[in-house]
Amino acid sequence: MTTSVFNKVAIIGKPDHQGANETVLALLDLMARIKQAVVIEERLAKSIGCDYPTAPLNELGEQADLAIVVGGDGNMLGAARVLSRYKVAVIGVNRGNLGFLTDLSPDNFEQPLLDVLQGRYKTEYRFLLNTEVYRHGQLKSANTAVNEAVLHPGKIAHMIAFEVAVDDDFVFQQRADGLIVSTPTGSTAYSLSGGGPILTQDLDAMCLLPMFPHTLSARPIVIKADSEVKLRVLDENDDDLMISCDGHVTLAVMPGDEIIIRKAKHRLRLVHPPCYNYYEVLRSKLGWASKLF
Repeated sequence: MTTSVFNKVAIIGKPDHQGANETVLALLDLMARIKQAVVIEERLAKSIGCDYPTAPLNELGEQADLAIVVGGDGNMLGAARVLSRYKVAVIGVNRGNLGFLTDLSPDNFEQPLLDVLQGRYKTEYRFLLNTEVYRHGQLKSANTAVNEAVLHPGKIAHMIAFEVAVDDDFVFQQRADGLIVSTPTGSTAYSLSGGGPILTQDLDAMCLLPMFPHTLSARPIVIKADSEVKLRVLDENDDDLMISCDGHVTLAVMPGDEIIIRKAKHRLRLVHPPCYNYYEVLRSKLGWASKLF
């Protein structure tokens, strides 16, 4: 029997997704064989039907010291925003498309996962962004993002006007389709599609990327992660603006509002199998050539 260094493992997945459910059942079979204590996210448990202990996502971080997320990067992002409040380690089995955050293959996860359970793993910490919307000096809404916070029009893509300050120093006033404020984790997501730079995961930095700016001189700028980014929405804008956190959570923004974006207090603790290599992930996911000759 494998001796695990983790007391209890939480399993989180995409409910009612056939491929993800098949992987979850295979995981549960492995957990039973090695006699690992398990708790399952309650919506997933209803989807697969099982007799294991269950809990809502916001309680799993209190019960488990390792969480396995089965799904795509979207599932990982949703779980990460909650689990980052706890010291729980997180690893993913990819049942999505690119899978930058989900290391393990659904066809070959057993041995790498056993390595992790036996204490042979690499650990890294990813910071999140905390986003707050202020109206007339009063906090109206807030949320966190693992990848990015994006200021954009609410329904139809069109030019919006805003100002950007970093640590209370004015940076620029811009007319553009929006602005992406990205973490290194998010630099291979929406920001990359917009022409932003790839930031390696160990950089303590964030990137500001105007989206389709109304000037050829606008360029991405990388700043230290401890900076406070302040966006002011100019009065000339329409009413229907939004701040999106990881594309999942949207906060309504009105002309005249201020948005404060800064590093969140809690970090996400990711664990990887010992064979994990960040540059190999980039080569694989982005289709880079391994060798020129």
